[in-house]
Amino acid sequence: MNSQLLYQEDVTVLEFDARVVEVLSLPGERTGVVLDRTYFYPTGGGQEHDTGEIGSASVVDVFKDERSSNLIHVVQGEVRQGQVRAKIDPERRLRHMQHHTAQHLLTQCILRQAGFETTSANINGYSASTLDIQAPQLSKADLEKAEWMANRIIYENKVVKTYLVSPQELETVPLRRPPKVHENIRIVEIDGFDYSPCGGTHVLRTGSIGVVKVLKAERQNDKTRIHFIAGLQAFEVFRQMYDSVNSTAGVMSISWQDIPQVLARQAEQLAVLQKELHPYRQASLRKEAHDLAAQADAYAGFRLVRASFEGRGVAELRTMADELRQEVGLVAFLSSYDGQKLSMVVTGGEGTGKDARQMLTRARAPINGRGGGDARLAQGGGAVTADQHRIFLKNIEME
Repeated sequence: MNSQLLYQEDVTVLEFDARVVEVLSLPGERTGVVLDRTYFYPTGGGQEHDTGEIGSASVVDVFKDERSSNLIHVVQGEVRQGQVRAKIDPERRLRHMQHHTAQHLLTQCILRQAGFETTSANINGYSASTLDIQAPQLSKADLEKAEWMANRIIYENKVVKTYLVSPQELETVPLRRPPKVHENIRIVEIDGFDYSPCGGTHVLRTGSIGVVKVLKAERQNDKTRIHFIAGLQAFEVFRQMYDSVNSTAGVMSISWQDIPQVLARQAEQLAVLQKELHPYRQASLRKEAHDLAAQADAYAGFRLVRASFEGRGVAELRTMADELRQEVGLVAFLSSYDGQKLSMVVTGGEGTGKDARQMLTRARAPINGRGGGDARLAQGGGAVTADQHRIFLKNIEME
């Protein structure tokens, strides 16, 4: 039995006595602890590490030292050499076990339903886990059938076994993928359903997964990435979603089952109203542009409009600019800030001698912005801070 891999022998041990054999100084002013025996799981195989306590110190990371094969427990707090009591965070361990076994299960179900193999996986306990399948796309029907198959196996409460096999014995195991090691090959078997070489932590029976739910599938180059949740994480998401949906239904005075149909009708009504209001909005923007022109500052040979807005769409700026550029002898700088991006539209009216494209180029230089246009109207923008936006128009210099 490897004293550094005791979690492979018994995942239910969450408290144990050990001896601190070494305290290390790690990069970044971190402290590492080596125990003579440990049940902590280190980051690896797509699964995150355990956390917990060693004595009074908090364990915030665990990784394997490839040179010595010892597990390094990164701690916050003081740890001295000698006997200590160690504790593993039980909820974090359970979340990772639920998600990891759910990944094995879902992978096998997708393989059986659609014939696609999983190439990699990332296991999380407090957010969605992912698996990448060797296919550019997976039909909604196939994914739903695979999900249903996985939950049926969960309800059957099959035993999840772990055991070591020799290279010779390996030939008798119906693996869905070959192992990455050539000795101490550990198999995780979902009783007669899935066989996979794996060094991670897993539940003892599929019923402990609780439920597995696919959230979405998205294309990643030539692969498909499946996002899923399981167990405690799934319960939390379902509860939050139900509370949110039920609250929304209450505000709308309808049942939650009717929300999609009601929202669809309201979206259609809103589209009609927006279409009817569009001419009035355009007229309002043109009126606003004329008001700005009437208040323009006088410069030698032209008048200048400088106006800044919060959260106004660039389409509205463009409508106002189209009106302002018709004004003889008028230059306009219009901008809008949405909290992250600054949008600009610049005009150079007839008789000003000013080129809108050149003025935009100078204006966007301090923020490394982008844009283009012609002598009469140019449009651009870039990412800026709130302070940069407040002083932007004030710093525009006219040649």
